[in-house]
Amino acid sequence: MTLTAEQKRQTAQKHYNASLDLCPARQLLEAISSKWVTLVMLALVDGEQRHSDLRRRIPGASQKMLTSTLRSLERDGLISRHVTLSVPVRTGYELTPLGHSLLRIVFEMKEWAEENMDDVAASRMEHDRHKLAFN
Repeated sequence: MTLTAEQKRQTAQKHYNASLDLCPARQLLEAISSKWVTLVMLALVDGEQRHSDLRRRIPGASQKMLTSTLRSLERDGLISRHVTLSVPVRTGYELTPLGHSLLRIVFEMKEWAEENMDDVAASRMEHDRHKLAFN
């Protein structure tokens, strides 16, 4: 039996393996695991935000990094961009339903980091102390 291109694509989709270098799922995982993606998504949890609002809510984010992150998130369908024609032009960003579905995981990672930071910090100190002792 010969499969159509669409059938082959659907079959391959069921077998994504993020461990493989060229797997689309791996590429997506790389894109959504950026700290800037996490911080932007958390900043958008309260609804639509302008670029300037996001820069204030995310200390350390340069205009270039924020713009790049927003473009990537929009391309992946995780946020939507709304342009209001006015003087000056007003542009806002908000999470899409797909973005909201990822937000649950982002919150879990944030909570895990906050709950475990003391243990991680202690482990880092012990590791560094041990490493210095043998160098």
